[in-house]
Amino acid sequence: MSNFKIFNSYTREKELFKSIVPGYAGMYVCGPTVSGESHLGHARPYITFDVVNRYLLHLGYRVRYVRNITDAGHFEEEGREAEDKVSDKAKLERLEPMELVQKYTNLFHWGMRLFNTIEPSIEPTATGHIIEQISMIEKIINEGYAYEVNGSVYFDVKKYAQTYPYGKLSGRVLDDLLETTRELEGQDEKRNKTDFALWKSAPPQHIMRWKSPWGEGFPGWHIECSAMSAKYLGDVFDIHGGGMDLQFPHHESEIAQSTIAHGHAPVRYWMHNNMITINGKKMGKSYNNVIKLTELFSGQHPLLEQPYHPMVVRFYILQTHYRSTLDFSNEALQAAEKGLKRLWEAYETLKQLTGSTASDKTLDSRVQQMIATLDDCMNDDLNTAQVIATLFELVPIVNGIKGGQIAKEALSITTLDLLNKAFKAYLEDILGLQSIQETQGDKLDRAMSVLIDIRKDARKRKDWTASDEIRNKLAAFGIILKDEKDGNMSYTIE
Repeated sequence: MSNFKIFNSYTREKELFKSIVPGYAGMYVCGPTVSGESHLGHARPYITFDVVNRYLLHLGYRVRYVRNITDAGHFEEEGREAEDKVSDKAKLERLEPMELVQKYTNLFHWGMRLFNTIEPSIEPTATGHIIEQISMIEKIINEGYAYEVNGSVYFDVKKYAQTYPYGKLSGRVLDDLLETTRELEGQDEKRNKTDFALWKSAPPQHIMRWKSPWGEGFPGWHIECSAMSAKYLGDVFDIHGGGMDLQFPHHESEIAQSTIAHGHAPVRYWMHNNMITINGKKMGKSYNNVIKLTELFSGQHPLLEQPYHPMVVRFYILQTHYRSTLDFSNEALQAAEKGLKRLWEAYETLKQLTGSTASDKTLDSRVQQMIATLDDCMNDDLNTAQVIATLFELVPIVNGIKGGQIAKEALSITTLDLLNKAFKAYLEDILGLQSIQETQGDKLDRAMSVLIDIRKDARKRKDWTASDEIRNKLAAFGIILKDEKDGNMSYTIE
């Protein structure tokens, strides 16, 4: 159907994409764990795989895009007393787990809308598929690759590795893992240090719990994706995507348990985006450099010099190939803002130009050749960086015609039509970009961020009079300020 090549993380080779069912493509992408706000690091995979989805649609495929919500079961291997992230955070915020899940799912969806991502075809939740997960665990036990201890079930990695290439996706060696895996509480339950939990017995204080053949408990993190992807895409499907940090242990575990449950590998093409670093450092709480999306859009973070429009962030991410490391800096985002404005201005100018009979046949031919390379770039493992670079090469030609440096008759009607279609297809339909001209809503958000900063400063100085005055005056205009538990503020208009 096309010449679209994908770098398969499993084989470490670029492979021609050929869907299992001609004309249809199935893609599963690991979604967020909704125990907290989405941050800059989350933006990259969801924008990357939004472009994969958009390009498959552009090529004519009917795409079933499944992106899950992890609302239970995400925990590290910490023995029987392990708390999953959602349950743990719900206690900290004094919320019911599903109340917490709804809060952060809503915030995630809000961010995705601002990034102009297409909604997935199906967005299943872990808690909505407990039956499917239990059923898959039972299959794995029956095949002899999992065992139950004290109400918990573990996958036998060592036995699996005797027959199957465990570690191939992530490049890990089992013997090395056995030597380096740290001793954790409850490891004595496991036959081997590398075994991972399919089901965990729930201690009395654990809030989220379900009945199972092994007693009350909750699912492991890895089993949920295997169960949900199989339900909605089949035992084997086309593309599985996610961040590079998920290769081990999450995706490696998915491959192992799905292979045993179904008798074959679950995925044709594995795709992984690289990480975002901040000023050369990995994002992490210990570095105090995790930037939440609310902070990114409002500018309310010590590392930010200004608020950044969601389209600027999207453009900045797509200017780098998805498999390359992307380093965040204010300078890079400010340059992206200028670049996107310049590109969009050329796009708007292009719509007003009229072609003729190609008085400059050399230029006319060169423009057509550049347009033709856009498909080549995308077909070469989604090279959005080169697509954008090529579009920038076309900008001086468009601006030259507008400014009179290049004759209005230089390009033929055919070429100008191709140019218009190319900018429309790539800027809007495939890259998913939009104009960043400020709306009245944008201006209000910026004004409110200034007022919120002033009120925060007043509260730090314990100037409660000034703080209350700002809140009360805004309330008189129908703007309600809300103080969040984490110290941030939000507003609603009544």
